Amino acid sequence: MRLEKIDIDYLSTWVGHTRSDVDAINLRHALLLAATVDYPKTDSLRVGQALPPLWHWIYFLEGQATSQLGADGHPSRGGFLPPIPLPNRMWAGGRVTFLSPLLIGSTVRKTSRIVKIVHKQGRSGDLLFVTVLHELHSLEDKLLLSEEQDLVYKGSNPAPQVAAPSLPPVMGQFSRTFTPTASHLFRYSALTFNGHRIHYDVDYCREVEGYRNLVIHGPLNATMLANHAEEITGKRLRSFTYRGLAPALLGNCITLRATGNNDSMKLTATLDTNVDCMQAEALFA
Repeated sequence: MRLEKIDIDYLSTWVGHTRSDVDAINLRHALLLAATVDYPKTDSLRVGQALPPLWHWIYFLEGQATSQLGADGHPSRGGFLPPIPLPNRMWAGGRVTFLSPLLIGSTVRKTSRIVKIVHKQGRSGDLLFVTVLHELHSLEDKLLLSEEQDLVYKGSNPAPQVAAPSLPPVMGQFSRTFTPTASHLFRYSALTFNGHRIHYDVDYCREVEGYRNLVIHGPLNATMLANHAEEITGKRLRSFTYRGLAPALLGNCITLRATGNNDSMKLTATLDTNVDCMQAEALFA
């Protein structure tokens, strides 16, 4: 596929673009996510109680018509996000600050703004990074959550995963395993209204984007790490920073590892090949 030349000056005109939305933090959706990830504290999910960390990603969903989707299942480019002429798009990481609990049953306003677009050259060619700032406010205009998301666009297919040497895994101070199934991918895609075909179309994965199997959602891995951190400490997160390092694929067993104390933790999601697919840092309230 021939790619258009990157016109960074034109794409940079998208910096400052904004959009807003209002949604109810519905109990039913929270219970469905709890069922999807086997959340151990489902009984705590009640109207008036705090939503677990990163579960806000199942709300404020963009519902474009199917006819408006691109070949990859994402919304067509050139609306809120710039029309970047690179075929592969990934959610690379982000930084979330939790200022006040998102209460189940409340109504929340979300504003989003593109704050940065950066063009780089990687080993595989062009890379374009787009940073989006999301802010969640109560209807009384109290800032509840601030989040920067990093999206990366690239032109080449991902390099195949290379198995690490057979070394004993370095276990964290607190560890648990998580083995995503096709049902996890289907349910999480449905809850987030995510049409990206890498999560359900194995032929597309292999023939177009170069993965050998379906791809586990990066946000799902981040959510599992954030919930793991709170489960260990029994404390609410104050901030959570995460970065994707390698794709996790269907068939991988993922070990969630955490090292730290009740003030801060470093976390990793590690594949059964002993390759870290995500790193994170948690600070507690």
